[in-house]
Amino acid sequence: MKIQNPHDKFFKETFSNTAVAKDFMKNYLPKSIINIVDIDTLEPQKDSFINEDLQEVFSDMLFRVNINKREGYIYFLFEHKSYIGKNISFQLLKYMIEIWESKIKKEKADELPMIIPLVVYHGSDEWKIKTTLGEMIKGYGELPEDVKKYMPDYEYLLYDLSKYTDEQIKGEVQLRILLTIFRDIFSKDSKVVRKTVLRAAEYLKELDDRQTGIEYFETFMRYILNARQRLTKEDVNDIVENIEKTYPEGSEVVMTLAEQLKEEGKLKGIEEGKLKGKQEGFEEGETKALSKSAIRLLTKKFGKLSEETKSKIEKLDSITLEIIIDQIFEYKTLDDAKRYFD
Repeated sequence: MKIQNPHDKFFKETFSNTAVAKDFMKNYLPKSIINIVDIDTLEPQKDSFINEDLQEVFSDMLFRVNINKREGYIYFLFEHKSYIGKNISFQLLKYMIEIWESKIKKEKADELPMIIPLVVYHGSDEWKIKTTLGEMIKGYGELPEDVKKYMPDYEYLLYDLSKYTDEQIKGEVQLRILLTIFRDIFSKDSKVVRKTVLRAAEYLKELDDRQTGIEYFETFMRYILNARQRLTKEDVNDIVENIEKTYPEGSEVVMTLAEQLKEEGKLKGIEEGKLKGKQEGFEEGETKALSKSAIRLLTKKFGKLSEETKSKIEKLDSITLEIIIDQIFEYKTLDDAKRYFD
């Protein structure tokens, strides 16, 4: 049950089901795009373009599909952090270039396939930055139009789940559950998460296949119990009690998973009656992984770090570490990063 990155696991387990990916595209791609995309040709690819250092921040999935009767790709970048990164358009461009380079090297291609980039964001803050590369180029917006054509620019499709109401979340059962849970997982109010679990269970009643429903219930409960840091014993008991009324098949699943997590130290609060604000075991493991990534990235960029600097980084909280990692490409000197820990 040990899950180092529950966001990544839940996202990929669900979207690896081609039917769910097709469902998303049919319901959320702009009409102008869906009109030229042959959804029936959609095929998930095994490639991932996220390097080890950024796996705590991003997940990705690449799908091959015919676009305008030619080979093309739809690239999903899933940002699983609770704040917004300003350099996302640059990061996404790097991944698209890697896809093109892979085509050139493996297939000796002299033409590049079309790539439609999508970003799915589920942080607690509303996404307020623009979705173009040009916004990152200083003074780009002030240039004459006939000069802009000499500089790279593109726009990505953004799906900011924090803005979606229940009525705006469309699609079949598994897709609606995924998007609803991702929208609410960072809520500060545990009652919101409890309601989300019950709503997801209600959605499962629409499935004709009972076994599929139970399996997916277990999938999303694993995610919630691993990713959620504020669930108390009372929260879990409330979920079990209400699940027994609305989706009795799931009550045993919740109790079993909670017991497993308690034994691993991730839900100590279930035994103690409280979590003291956080699931200490999981939070500690996640923070250690982030600090290692931050140290590795800073070392690659600026050379060997002093033991004092490493020690300061290791004492940072997970949010600060995520900020340091996300802004790594913007630092010109180590001092730019040090403002977070000196």
